[in-house]
Amino acid sequence: MLEDSVEELRGLPSGELARARSKVRVLVISGLGLNCEVETATAFQMVGADAEMVHLLDLLDGRSGYRLADYRIVTLVGGFAFGDHLGAGFVFANRIRWRLYDQLVELIERGGLALGICNGFQTMARLGMVPGFDGDYRTPRATLAPNDRLGYWDSWVRLKADPDSPCVWTRGIDSIDLPTRHGEGKLLTESPEVLKRLEQGHQVAVRYVDEEGEPTQEWPANPNGSPGAVAGICDPTGRLFGLMPHPDAYLYPFQHPQWSRRRYEGDIPGEGAGLAIFRNGVDAVAASR
Repeated sequence: MLEDSVEELRGLPSGELARARSKVRVLVISGLGLNCEVETATAFQMVGADAEMVHLLDLLDGRSGYRLADYRIVTLVGGFAFGDHLGAGFVFANRIRWRLYDQLVELIERGGLALGICNGFQTMARLGMVPGFDGDYRTPRATLAPNDRLGYWDSWVRLKADPDSPCVWTRGIDSIDLPTRHGEGKLLTESPEVLKRLEQGHQVAVRYVDEEGEPTQEWPANPNGSPGAVAGICDPTGRLFGLMPHPDAYLYPFQHPQWSRRRYEGDIPGEGAGLAIFRNGVDAVAASR
């Protein structure tokens, strides 16, 4: 099992582990209104991967030399691609669909991973990468709609991970605090049956929870009113994961809003909790090699 392989990988001497992680090539797509590429690439580099930022237009240009086949992880970052003027992620998804999608699906079918954060999650949903039922990564069955309380909302939330989810990105995570900042984060599915299937397959990898750790519809713990408190979903393989909150914005302990109190209480973690998500993805690839 992959989980056992990851544990074996993490048991390697530090030098061997670092070399295994350094062989994982990560593509971080940038440009055209996206604005979280530096933080995201930094996160992958902090956990030892070989992360590279590439502008979307360089990927679309067949003469640039950049090929999706050269990477094992593709990342769609946060921001406002093309200004989100026609809907969050809509134009960005269309550019990928008509110029790059065959390559992207090929990478996925070869065992590649994908991570979509905020605007990246919106793009993944519009492409059909998630929910990705039955290996169909081309048919959109969900979207991210405007928040119930209209307008952009920036706040920290707590997420609870489903321990039975196939999501490789959330393995070993129980709960995690992350910042969320979006105006269109309410998950809507093509039909009630799609949401039911997501639930039954444990593809709802993370949910918004209240102070007691229970899934909630209450604002602001659930900042968008997403049904079932859905904050992020994966495909059935667990290799493709999209979420609205930003793990890329919690890489260092001092980024947490309770940093000063934790320092006073002597409860300072060694790193920002968001790094665990990036490390899980990198180690899943390194172990599979």
